Amino acid sequence: MNNLVVVLMGGLSEERKISFLTGKACSKALKKKGYKVINLDAKGYFAEELNKLKPKIVFNALHGKYGEDGFVQSILESLKIPYTHSGVLASSLAMDKELSRQIFKRNNLMVPKYFLLQRGQKGNLNKKINNKKIKFPIVVKPVDEGSSLGVYICKNKKQFTSKYNKLMKEYDRILVEEYIPGREIQVAVMEQKPLGAIELVPKREFYDYTAKYSKTAQTTHIMPAPLSPKKYKKVLSLAKKAHQLLGCKGITRSDFRFFKNKFYLLEINTQPGMTTLSLVPEIAQYSGIKFEDLIVKMIKDASCNR
Repeated sequence: MNNLVVVLMGGLSEERKISFLTGKACSKALKKKGYKVINLDAKGYFAEELNKLKPKIVFNALHGKYGEDGFVQSILESLKIPYTHSGVLASSLAMDKELSRQIFKRNNLMVPKYFLLQRGQKGNLNKKINNKKIKFPIVVKPVDEGSSLGVYICKNKKQFTSKYNKLMKEYDRILVEEYIPGREIQVAVMEQKPLGAIELVPKREFYDYTAKYSKTAQTTHIMPAPLSPKKYKKVLSLAKKAHQLLGCKGITRSDFRFFKNKFYLLEINTQPGMTTLSLVPEIAQYSGIKFEDLIVKMIKDASCNR
């Protein structure tokens, strides 16, 4: 079975359901292209199962904690099984919104003003907000969560206190950041080359979990993003820079807000979704890459020591 591709999906994160959607879509695409494929739920003793199967390649279709934070990547490195997407360090840096932002800021990429709060460090929240010159509305979010889970826009102190208390019951660290009200622009980068930029116009308050994955949310996708040629080229170069700064491999998606003629980088995703509603396949399709061919490209790029 040395030509076997194992598609890792499911897992232990809050994004388990979405991971199955991504994994099954990628598995179907690989089978269409003639690959021998086994789907494997990455929970329990899945590493032992991988050791028995001895696949040629693992397609990592996991999302969220333990899937895109360096955990699974370290297991695959120890088993010496080539895998897709970014490696251990890049994955862990990208998943940690505070660490990645430090790197982005040092390298002149604009990010929203923010500060970090850790469990048990409540202190004077209003003082911290004032010191950072952050005005309401403000955004609170977990440092290491995906798919906009746990992200809240707070319009006043009462809402902020409520959401802060809620998040601190579930997470050790949260980010508090200024709300950037501009246009939502997202860019796909593959193998160090930007594929294109798309604009999202959600009917909800922002592009949250429901807007991402519900067909009834009716988020409008505009591909390519209606920017001037100069600005379009600019946001592609910013996404490429972010991808390279963290040492990412394979494919990533960078999320920006475009406000007052400036691009603010919110985060970079090393395991972007591959569902029927996902953005990377849509961007790739526009650039002339069919879904099945996109997945094959990712398989051919797989390696260890990423």
